[in-house]
Amino acid sequence: MSRINSIETYVGGRVCVVHVTTDDGLEGWGQTAPAQPDIAAHVLHNLVAEHFLGQDPWELGVLVDRCIRAQYKYLGTFLFRALSGVDTALWDLQGKATGQPVFNLLGGRARRRIPVYASSMSRETDPKQEVERLRRLIDEYGFKGGKIKIGVRNGRDAEVFQGRTRALVPLARQVLGDGVDLAGDANGAYSPGQAVRMGRFLEDHGFYHLEEPCPSWELDNIGYVAEHLDLPIGAGEQEFSMEIIRRMVAERLVDVIQPDVCYIGGMTRARRVADMADIAGIPCTPHSSNRSMVQIFTAHLVTASPACVQFQEWSIEDQEQDAQIYAPIPVVRDGAIELDDSPGWGVTILDSFLAGATRQVSSIDRNGERCAGAP
Repeated sequence: MSRINSIETYVGGRVCVVHVTTDDGLEGWGQTAPAQPDIAAHVLHNLVAEHFLGQDPWELGVLVDRCIRAQYKYLGTFLFRALSGVDTALWDLQGKATGQPVFNLLGGRARRRIPVYASSMSRETDPKQEVERLRRLIDEYGFKGGKIKIGVRNGRDAEVFQGRTRALVPLARQVLGDGVDLAGDANGAYSPGQAVRMGRFLEDHGFYHLEEPCPSWELDNIGYVAEHLDLPIGAGEQEFSMEIIRRMVAERLVDVIQPDVCYIGGMTRARRVADMADIAGIPCTPHSSNRSMVQIFTAHLVTASPACVQFQEWSIEDQEQDAQIYAPIPVVRDGAIELDDSPGWGVTILDSFLAGATRQVSSIDRNGERCAGAP
């Protein structure tokens, strides 16, 4: 029987890549949530690794739940960001061990092609610049949808500069035309009343979606906005609590649920959110805002999940550092990406990344003792 005998982290740039091995030679690669990778690695070695070392890698769901319950005094975003690194590495391990892509382990192909939208992360561009770059990328890659940033992140009804959103929304519709589905992402910019006003403004210009109209922790305010608009409201990317996700879905506080594979704690838990959405009959559109391995994890989840029916997120920002972690990187063709049948995640971690990264390892020594966080 396989036993997990080593969990390595490689911290470089904005990411912490995780390598898991077993005593009989199985291995898999994953990643914690991007940003603050040093903290994620520290938490992984000090709070997470002990619940996986010496354990059967095929008992992944049990191990994930056991880790969370054991560390109940430390529930918070960094525990789940760290947990996602081990979880995603073990999904890769299982895929490689069976010769199957992860999406097959999740239930098989629900779709072959994944339509993606051009997702802007910028609030610094003026309306003309923003619309022009969207138009250029839509022409180049065939995107059928796009998302713009509106308001100020958790900004209490502020604008980056006066009139930006009021100018950007109609200009985007005018230049990009009615054939492009447009969404707005507020990142918690508005109070409930202002969110409703801005939502109606988006409705007037044919937008199909408004993301995080109010701060993510203001669940009742998000529900208020959803109740007062025809425009579908989405949220959930920040959440690591399955109970809060359950409440958002069950109480219809959102029309679209948007988990992030690495914020929620990995594929094991993200899959549960997608299944929850499917049972509730609402779309699941995972958050995937960068070029790290998160976009690969998301692509496998979307490929296998019936509830992931909408355009999926694809960042248009220059994130060259994040793109130098693994290969091959999916290419958008005619507005969509497609995964092949390669085992596991279907990618290889680049030696160039590993060579420049800071390595730590938690392992079991010859005497069966656990050694945590050794360089």
